[in-house]
Amino acid sequence: MSSAMGAGDEVRATAPLIRIRGVTRIYDTGRVEVPALRGVDLDVDEGEFVAIIGHSGSGKTTLMNIIGCLDRPTDGTYRIAGTDVHDLDDDELARVRSRTIGFVFQDYNLLPRTTALENVATPLLYQGMGRKERLARAKAPLERLGLGDRLDHEPSELSGGQQQRVAIARALVTEPALVLADEPTGNLDTASGEEVMAIFRQLNDEGRTIVLITHEAEVAAQARRQIHVRDGRIVE
Repeated sequence: MSSAMGAGDEVRATAPLIRIRGVTRIYDTGRVEVPALRGVDLDVDEGEFVAIIGHSGSGKTTLMNIIGCLDRPTDGTYRIAGTDVHDLDDDELARVRSRTIGFVFQDYNLLPRTTALENVATPLLYQGMGRKERLARAKAPLERLGLGDRLDHEPSELSGGQQQRVAIARALVTEPALVLADEPTGNLDTASGEEVMAIFRQLNDEGRTIVLITHEAEVAAQARRQIHVRDGRIVE
């Protein structure tokens, strides 16, 4: 079989949402080169719920940054939604991030002294949408996630679980092809973490593609598929 064809390509009806082939990432500190990824191959189909799990220093965060178009491979290829990121300049990469990927971070990354509604509406600003339409669009995901009575609350007025739900609403507001979640339960108590994972499972049940980065086996176990990263490689 040709090296350009992976297992199952003969019967695959459509190309995967994420296709990574032979990706390496080497950081040059000036004195030494540090390999963070070593020849990674990965496919994620539309509609999957995948957990990428690994210990600190395993390479999972570097892999997340490449999937999220926050970093570029040193070598190898990465295609997202059919687009080869190698061919994109920085502005085009930013456009892919804003339209194709919704990010959920461990630390929520909400704007302080800004209401939940305004926080969720912020990604739409980069799509040139007017304020009235932005706020109208932002209200729906907040209400869906049970925050209809918290629209005017600032992050400091919300619990950790509520802040993470605002962050999820913000990730969904652009209707992205992919939700990329980095340790989304890391700062939450057990009950709030379970609520957040239930939201991800429901979103996936509705067809949303989710890639979750975690070091916690019990969190990864709630995904439909687990990918283990160790020493910069994907291991079985």
